[in-house]
Amino acid sequence: MTVHLHWFLPTGGDGRTLVDRHAYAANPVDRTRPVSGVRPPDIEYLAQIAKAAEQLGFEAVLTPTGTWCEDAWLTTVALAQHTERLKFLVAFRPGVISPTLAAQMAATYQRITRGRLLLNVVTGGDSTEQRRFGDRLGHDQRYARTDEFLSVVRGVWGGQPYDFDGAHYQVEGGLTALPPDPLPEVFFGGSSAAAGPVAARHADVYLTWGEPPAQVKEKIDWIRSLAEREGRTVRFGIRLHTISRDSSAEAWRTAGRLLDDLDPESIAAAQAALGRSESVGQQRMLALHGGSSDRLEISPNLWAGVGLVRGGAGTALVGSHAEVADRIEEYHALGVEHFVLSGYPHLEEAYWFGEGVIPELAVRGLLSRVPATGAPILVAGGR
Repeated sequence: MTVHLHWFLPTGGDGRTLVDRHAYAANPVDRTRPVSGVRPPDIEYLAQIAKAAEQLGFEAVLTPTGTWCEDAWLTTVALAQHTERLKFLVAFRPGVISPTLAAQMAATYQRITRGRLLLNVVTGGDSTEQRRFGDRLGHDQRYARTDEFLSVVRGVWGGQPYDFDGAHYQVEGGLTALPPDPLPEVFFGGSSAAAGPVAARHADVYLTWGEPPAQVKEKIDWIRSLAEREGRTVRFGIRLHTISRDSSAEAWRTAGRLLDDLDPESIAAAQAALGRSESVGQQRMLALHGGSSDRLEISPNLWAGVGLVRGGAGTALVGSHAEVADRIEEYHALGVEHFVLSGYPHLEEAYWFGEGVIPELAVRGLLSRVPATGAPILVAGGR
């Protein structure tokens, strides 16, 4: 079992601080006024990140979904024209589109990109956000609907007319005229009791946020046991930020600078908003630091500072290139194959990781494909 490395496309904006799209302006409605240090997610900048990820040896890039970012389907199909091999892990929400339409979109995407689509199913843990898209189901009902949604998607991909009669979907003769080839792998996350059985039935890769290794092992054991009851095998992935440098001290100084940009009021406001989330995974992220900026290294080289102001993945691997590789090897030993990584800013951090950690992982035999080292340096000989 080798390591699969993926990067992140910041379609909600990027910068040298812990930013999300709502940080563009003091007035959340006025997004025309730029904020210092924040990079808008225009196609030229995102193409730079995608090309860097491909060159450095990442297999895919994760593109988020939600109010504060660009549409993942449209953005990535555009970026596919700027890359050759890079895959796109497209996040989407069941319930906002028809499952038959989603199956058709995926099939078309595979043909346009020659098989470069991966799917990240986001059921949703914030009712306020869900209602923006016209979805009024409660938390557990959303997972029940996701269960049906993925059943329909896989059924429609079968190449024959497919009927389904469920509580949320009734489909008669659903099919895609040309099923996707290959079928996109389905990445799925969720920490609640309602999420586990859905992952066991449908996920190819169960994706968890970056908790300490002991907690990650508990999740892996939980999902693996549920999948065994379904007669299935599920692989595992983890979502983390990274701050990798030539020395451990330099990496921790960089983490400290990210904290220096945060004032107590911003942290308190973010924690209050995140505390209202229905997501069990989000509550687990908040519990790692308790809203305090003290003792944020919650496990060796695992830093919870990102989660003080950012929803979702809230932890980062911080350390020298060898130390970060050590932690990846530790998670890998637990059964984690897929590492979906990011860092602020995403362009620069991709290079820090790609030029520092990836060679370490290659030396340890953890990569199935070692990226090319690039062209030799040309030295002018007096000309």
